[in-house]
Amino acid sequence: MNEQTTLTAIKNGNIKAFEELFRFLYAPLCGYALKILKDSNLAEEIVQDVFYVLWNKKGDLLISSSLNSYLYKAVYNKCLHYMEHKQVEDKYASNYLNANSDIYSIHDAMLSGEIYRIYRETLSKLPHRCRKIFQMNRDFGLKYHEIADKLSISVKTVESDMGKALKAFRHSLAEYK
Repeated sequence: MNEQTTLTAIKNGNIKAFEELFRFLYAPLCGYALKILKDSNLAEEIVQDVFYVLWNKKGDLLISSSLNSYLYKAVYNKCLHYMEHKQVEDKYASNYLNANSDIYSIHDAMLSGEIYRIYRETLSKLPHRCRKIFQMNRDFGLKYHEIADKLSISVKTVESDMGKALKAFRHSLAEYK
């Protein structure tokens, strides 16, 4: 089949034409991506993604050049996009590690563990309903009126129990202010 016939068949949902194109171009496109990325697994992933997008958007394809050129250009663009994204990630990770290495020490890590232990201990000492209300609000993000509805109590009761819980935490964590 020629490229135009293949493209028309794919646009019409012909899976056989798509599979034939895939078998014909998969290895060469992977080789092309490998030259750019220097990582065979990543190269295969990008080529597979290009074919995936081609099939999923088959009805919307507007290819003015050859199908081969289109696929090579798509692989090239995806490789460039990946490399740009990777540079940003690496730069952010490097900046984050540098910034946090000065700020967060072993002492801070130990302190975090100690604070968490006090938090768990204080939480366990709260009355059952008070603890449940606190967790529904802080762990699950429920608003006071949602908690009141779920527990069939008044919003004032929720406010009161939250106040008790917060007071207990303020008291037990006072030395860490």
